[in-house]
Amino acid sequence: KTNDHVIYRELRTRPGQKYNKSDIIRSIRELGQLGFFDAEQITPDVLNANPNEGTVDLAWNLVESGSSQIELQGGYGGGGFIGTLGLSFSNFSIQNLFKGEKYKPVPMGDGQTFALRLQASRTFRVYSLNLAKRVQWPDDFFTISHSLGYQLYDFRNYNIGLFNFGNGKANSLAYTFGISRNATDGGRIFPRGGSNFEVTAKFTPPWSVFSNKDYRALQNRSKELDEKKNIQGLTPAENVELEDIDQERFRLLEYYKIKFKGDWYTTLVDKLVLRSNAEFGFLGSYNSAVGNVPFERFYVGGDGLGNFTLDGRDVVALRGYDNQSITPYAEGANTPDGALIYNKFSLELRYPLTLKPSASIYGLAFLEAGNAFNNFQDFNPFQLKRSAGVGLRIFMPAFGLLGIDFGYGFDEDLKPQSVGQGPSGWQTHFIIGQQF
Repeated sequence: KTNDHVIYRELRTRPGQKYNKSDIIRSIRELGQLGFFDAEQITPDVLNANPNEGTVDLAWNLVESGSSQIELQGGYGGGGFIGTLGLSFSNFSIQNLFKGEKYKPVPMGDGQTFALRLQASRTFRVYSLNLAKRVQWPDDFFTISHSLGYQLYDFRNYNIGLFNFGNGKANSLAYTFGISRNATDGGRIFPRGGSNFEVTAKFTPPWSVFSNKDYRALQNRSKELDEKKNIQGLTPAENVELEDIDQERFRLLEYYKIKFKGDWYTTLVDKLVLRSNAEFGFLGSYNSAVGNVPFERFYVGGDGLGNFTLDGRDVVALRGYDNQSITPYAEGANTPDGALIYNKFSLELRYPLTLKPSASIYGLAFLEAGNAFNNFQDFNPFQLKRSAGVGLRIFMPAFGLLGIDFGYGFDEDLKPQSVGQGPSGWQTHFIIGQQF
């Protein structure tokens, strides 16, 4: 079903060019990265060699594989039901959108990505628009992306401890700029070489610049009431005052968020592959008087599955520890507040058991370390929570990526009840629909 021009634009072997092995290798890589074909069966045949003319024919034999996905999930978290419905077609054809005969079941074949995703609960709505384009400089592995998103949080008697105001609204209008360079080899499921880097920067407008509010006075009063709340509790009138103050501070969210992620793949011997990974994230504010927003924070530890993420949080996996347990806790709190800074490092040895189109299976052993902090004064990239373990991954077109990990945490996590209890110990993690 894939149209020829989608294949032609990925080929580096063009008629009339001199034979070049590196062009063939690059073409194999690009066709495998499309995700439309079985990467293990992309093997060009050299045919009709003509010594007199000095020419050869290259036959690219491709076996198509499924690349579209449907997502349907629901869960209870943060005091309410959250539902998600998603459809993703990664080989879409928008030019055939109004041609009824092309629907099988949707118009396909032009290599375009078309996705619909609705995620909603009674407290929030999300609207977003994304545009990405591959560029030729510094080289043609780079992609630049732009995203514009608007989130409206509408809280009504939503007193669950995540925010100081249970009634009111918070608005987030943010632009995200991303630069990525994907130069991995061997297909998307089991890369064997190369690297993949991604840097994103998310910004909101600095709303406080255009306001006459005394944010410093609001912040000082909020801290005063928070301290009293943790020590002796607040009167009903003070609770209302604290809600009103934080509603004023965070009615229009202002922040910037920087994230970096890098993966390196190296084939050591035969099919044994080493994956090296480094990640970093930082959430900052323009105006210290406004303070750091209670949204968009980093929650580190565990399997990394998103679960309840309506507050824009980044859930970061760190195997060998409970979910979100490597995240700072406020004094007297039973749930983490989220971190402003995190870093993480991984080493993973992978070996494939089978890489057939019907199912790709590989085993792995890993070393991992990371931590989360609430400010740069406490940030120490060498103060890490360490773990090690083994795991298994299975990729099937109908279900996506599934897996299980058994990890041992060598250090104490940050949960208040864990202080003085020693290492985290053995943890079991189930992986669904993600790869790390």
